[in-house]
Amino acid sequence: MAAGKNPLLWPFSLLFRMVTGIRNFLYDKGIIPSEEFGIPVICIGNITVGGTGKTPHAEYVISLLGREFRTALLSRGYMRKTSGFRYVTPSSGAADSGDEALQISRKFPGTIVAVDSDRIKGIKTILRDYPDTDVIILDDGFQHRRLRPGLSILLTDYSRLMTRDSLLPYGRLREQASQRKRAGTIVVTKTPADISESERIAISNELRTAKDQKIFFSTISYGTLQPVFEEYAHPMDLPAEKERNERAAVALTGIASPGPLINHLGKYFTEIRHLRFPDHHSFTRRDLEKISKAFESVSLSSKIIITTEKDAVRLREISYIDDSLKKTLYFIPAGVSFLNDNKREFDKVIIEYARKNK
Repeated sequence: MAAGKNPLLWPFSLLFRMVTGIRNFLYDKGIIPSEEFGIPVICIGNITVGGTGKTPHAEYVISLLGREFRTALLSRGYMRKTSGFRYVTPSSGAADSGDEALQISRKFPGTIVAVDSDRIKGIKTILRDYPDTDVIILDDGFQHRRLRPGLSILLTDYSRLMTRDSLLPYGRLREQASQRKRAGTIVVTKTPADISESERIAISNELRTAKDQKIFFSTISYGTLQPVFEEYAHPMDLPAEKERNERAAVALTGIASPGPLINHLGKYFTEIRHLRFPDHHSFTRRDLEKISKAFESVSLSSKIIITTEKDAVRLREISYIDDSLKKTLYFIPAGVSFLNDNKREFDKVIIEYARKNK
């Protein structure tokens, strides 16, 4: 058993293993049928609870395919306050659509974005309303086995590979790591840019379940600071290294894995005060007071509040944020970069699948 985990939860993981194992066996043998569609369906998901970078990778695929194909994204709409099928537009609200789906809709206004926990019904609705759709991307649909996607991209965090984890609730796996066999492509996310070739080979061998299963490595790439409220500020670059000792930042995060962001900001700010909230957190007046006090307590005169792109989506909808706070609130966009020549090969996998199955 892994260190730091509660051994009392181990029996419950064994029970969970039995339940998920039986479910997967019934689907694998066709006893419970899965439905396929006549157009390319790409599933981007994971088998780990917590952030593996699904949204940045989904945005990468949308950007790649959008140049040639009429693309739609279907998400569950996690933490939204509505139910059933809904289209998401740039003018939608996070409470109705979920912050991730809304973020994607605003970044890619030409892409059809919808939310529905029932992926079968969601795809049928999209194809009924937009019959010219070429490709559908599923955000976090790997466990939705009623649907059989044509291409599954499975993500696993470099710092906690799925092969080194345990099932819930003792560990963080939604199903056994052996189920990675269902994915034609596995991406190791948040990989250090200086990873050695020998380590990449070792991890690839550890993850690969078949000779034709493709393994890629990606890392997070951060962009220029953007104002959360555009009418109060302008985009700005992170400070130069020589100015690091003169600047401070309050880092405001409501995401599952803020570690990489905090490490990145540490390169540019001598003082960082991290206010960490739960994933998809809805900020309250008390939270805003806490944020303001943290900002005011920073002694350096050159200071800023930096949040994530996903948190910015929710913060924009709060009507009671003071103007003084709005002027200091920035978010940092997060994208993905593939290491070595992985980008060319990954792009080829996606484009060729979409072209052959269009």
